[in-house]
Amino acid sequence: MPDFDVVPAPPVSPPTVALPPGACDAHSHVFGPFDRFPPLQSSVYALPDASPSVHAAAREKLGVRYGVLTQPAPYGNDPAAMLDAVRGSAGALKAVAATHSAIDDATLAAWRAGCICGLRFVEMRAPGGGRYPGSVGVEHLTALAPRMRALGLHAQLWAKAEDHAVLLPDLLKLGVPLVLDHMGCPDPARGADDPSFRAILAAMKSGQVWVKLSVCRVSRSGPDYPDVRPLHDALVVAAPDRLVWGSDWPYVRLDPAPDAGRLLDLFTTWLGDDDLRRRILADNPATLYGFGAAAD
Repeated sequence: MPDFDVVPAPPVSPPTVALPPGACDAHSHVFGPFDRFPPLQSSVYALPDASPSVHAAAREKLGVRYGVLTQPAPYGNDPAAMLDAVRGSAGALKAVAATHSAIDDATLAAWRAGCICGLRFVEMRAPGGGRYPGSVGVEHLTALAPRMRALGLHAQLWAKAEDHAVLLPDLLKLGVPLVLDHMGCPDPARGADDPSFRAILAAMKSGQVWVKLSVCRVSRSGPDYPDVRPLHDALVVAAPDRLVWGSDWPYVRLDPAPDAGRLLDLFTTWLGDDDLRRRILADNPATLYGFGAAAD
């Protein structure tokens, strides 16, 4: 077992305006409990104490009914910690795992039965130019697509907008729903008219691509992220029924960490429309992830 440091998970504050029934945080992570689920590989960051109980307390404070966990890199391709959190959530959580195409059919089917709803593929590179430890490249999606279709799994993609623009034409032919992390990772300096970002908007309009509205990794100009606002607004105008909201809690590699309640307040202010807010927070994730109806 590699050595690792543990830090407290960042606190969250309640949003100013209560969330709609059935609200979902579509992107967060659990770590631990470390006595049962230590990291499987070395981490470039200190691991937050974000056990299932801490995660549940954060959801309750935010007023979030449902959540979708994404596999964190220190656990490699072993989703055991996430599956444990899902089992103890009374139906509140589902999860997105990471795996190579060599996974056997029985394991993949067991993951699906355990509320793994998607697989994540990463083309984003670490600051040194190499792959992040534990990440799985999009070439494995091509090989896994037939089995993913059969099991009803979606593909979650973390890549820069310019890479999405190159990859999407071929990936759209696979017949697997595509969910883009972190607003598709556009460059705020290029603005909403950047051709790569426009390619993402066009793919959303086709009805085959979803995007997560998670602003904090697209810009570091927090806590108000003004440079991201035009991109956020363009996504909402282009295809509001293809958007879900994600906090990215507990914010590894972000210092200072955002406050998820503050991010929800910012989201509410930017939208300025209760119907849109309900659709993105509740109705859309119910459709994408198969959670209960918004009135749950």
